[in-house]
Amino acid sequence: MAEKGRPRSEKTEKAILAAAYKLLMEDGFQSVTVDSIAKEAGVSKATIYKWWPNKASVVADSFFAAAQQRIHTPDTGSVEKDLLLQLGNLSDFLETDRGRVITELIAQGQFDQDVANAYRTRYFAPRRLEAREILQRGLDRGELKKDMNIELSIDLIFAPLFYRMLVTGAEVDSDFIKNVVFYVLTGIKA
Repeated sequence: MAEKGRPRSEKTEKAILAAAYKLLMEDGFQSVTVDSIAKEAGVSKATIYKWWPNKASVVADSFFAAAQQRIHTPDTGSVEKDLLLQLGNLSDFLETDRGRVITELIAQGQFDQDVANAYRTRYFAPRRLEAREILQRGLDRGELKKDMNIELSIDLIFAPLFYRMLVTGAEVDSDFIKNVVFYVLTGIKA
């Protein structure tokens, strides 16, 4: 959808995103308002609403703009070690204040398709891509079954982590991560 009037000012957009992110980290998702973002950024609410449909969208954009760097997993030469590193890094991140924002965005995404699309494409898609690369390297090295389903395997790797985080609240520690990787690899190892 084309914007009416003047195009977005990059400086103003950065100020709004920085303000939203600052408030998100200080006060949490529920406490942030479009009024507080506008005040912090020194812009009008109308400017924010011209560029974003609601608070959740601007807050999601601010979070993803700040978290653009991927949690990189090096190629250790072992699919098992790479998966342990990737899942461990993700688990560690999700335990931080910044990482906990993901759960708030997932919750909001149940009611706001724009937010759901944002976290799916800007946060989870890069992690899936990295997991796909790890599994493909394992296939190329002959560590995994040639007929394995990479997409389903990725789901099997990440689902237990998010199930505990979002549903049961059970602890996600290094033993849990080792067990997830062990059981997934038991099914797909060559």
